[in-house]
Amino acid sequence: MAYNLLKGKKGIIFGALNDMSIAWKVAERAHEEGAEFVLTNTPVALRLGTLNELAEKCSAQIIPSDATNLDDLEKLISGAMEILGGKIDFILHSIGMSPNVRKGLPYDRLNYDYYQKTLDISALSFHKVLLVCRKLDAISDWGSVVALSYVAAQRTLYGYNDMADAKSLLESIARSFGYIYGRDKKIRVNTISQSPTMTTAGSGVKGIDRLLDFSDRMSPLGNATALECADYCITLFSDLTRKVTMQNLFHDGGFSSMGMSLRAMTQYDKSFRDCMGDGD
Repeated sequence: MAYNLLKGKKGIIFGALNDMSIAWKVAERAHEEGAEFVLTNTPVALRLGTLNELAEKCSAQIIPSDATNLDDLEKLISGAMEILGGKIDFILHSIGMSPNVRKGLPYDRLNYDYYQKTLDISALSFHKVLLVCRKLDAISDWGSVVALSYVAAQRTLYGYNDMADAKSLLESIARSFGYIYGRDKKIRVNTISQSPTMTTAGSGVKGIDRLLDFSDRMSPLGNATALECADYCITLFSDLTRKVTMQNLFHDGGFSSMGMSLRAMTQYDKSFRDCMGDGD
């Protein structure tokens, strides 16, 4: 059901690759709620993904851009304002990648060149987007910027590796820019800490299937899906959340507030008994 929450609003959505992407679901929901927007991803991702299909479905244009490159970002944001006929009301930053994770390098044996790429792609790109938007005065007063994060910014989860550091930095950038942008332009900057989600990027995390099962057992409401995350993003883009800023908002079925659930303890007891049986 659509509510016209974004009727007349204009935006930029970073990071949609295919229909497994959270950004893809956000674009579909934003379109349903009346928004116009530009889609963007790197030229390599555009070749690998199916973004043209989404653009056609949402009547959106695509501008290729490397979010780590300031010149690319200036062209993207200027081009988006030209296409959309004015300033931008919302931005979704859904960008994350770790070469160390892809190469299977553990945290205590990181490649530091890869580490720097992780931070640049997954966190510093957010700073660069906000910096260029501010330079070009691209975001309307009371606009909204959202970046996708994960609870590994606060808690250590096996296998998430240097992406945890990147998410911590991402959330800090949101707070710092949220203050500056809120003070000067009433623009909101928030992060959403989403449940582990089987996106194309998420599937590259070691043990993602076990992580999904564990978090689902721990969460009283279960894992939040990509579509449910999209719905949450829409509320943050809308005028219904005009005083929410500088927040890391957990969208994880309650996982972040749990210590141990009955379902998780039951599974642990079963595994413990099985192990004891093997020893006998």
